[in-house]
Amino acid sequence: MAGVFNKIVRKVLLIVLIGAIIFAGFKLSIKIIYPLDYKKYISIYSQKYNIDPYLVAAIINVESNFDKDACSKKDARGLMQVSPTTGNWAAKELNLKNFTLESLYDPEINIMIGSWYLDVLNEEFDSNLSLVLAAYNGGSGNVNKWLEDRKYSKDGKNLKYIPFKETNDYVEKVLYNYEKYKKIYRGTFENTSNLEETLLDKNINLFKKIFKDYLKNM
Repeated sequence: MAGVFNKIVRKVLLIVLIGAIIFAGFKLSIKIIYPLDYKKYISIYSQKYNIDPYLVAAIINVESNFDKDACSKKDARGLMQVSPTTGNWAAKELNLKNFTLESLYDPEINIMIGSWYLDVLNEEFDSNLSLVLAAYNGGSGNVNKWLEDRKYSKDGKNLKYIPFKETNDYVEKVLYNYEKYKKIYRGTFENTSNLEETLLDKNINLFKKIFKDYLKNM
């Protein structure tokens, strides 16, 4: 009887172990697709500029996939892909000393400016998230033109259609990511003890770096 019981226990433990490995792998894969680095900076500047931190995280993921050294063809730089024009404007408004465009690769400065700019757009577009995101990607001047055009807006306050496909896709991607971040990282920014970088965070960053280097050398 004891031998049979031990076999059952071993099988149960094996099933539990396999389940734990599968769950850990699933959790890791989700966090690779939706990473969350620089939590402290996101927390600090989202609070300062009254922006939902999960929205900031979603924008960073869509803009740069949390690559602080990202640079677009239009020369937008860093985590939140801040343009040189916006960067210089923000530096003057925020009185940032010794600012250069290279400063946009600094995660703290980039998140500070990106969050500040979202606050500016919130004021301009009355916190209408779709308009704010469209302006972040396509420019506030374009959004204002679209709002005045009956082809794109019935009431001058909302857009029924965004004529730039890139901007339309961008808004949809950020909104989708926003919902994902709120679910996956629920409670992260509500408790300051969650803001420290964990071992899993470090392993995800390491895996991403190794994978990127591998793809470059293929």
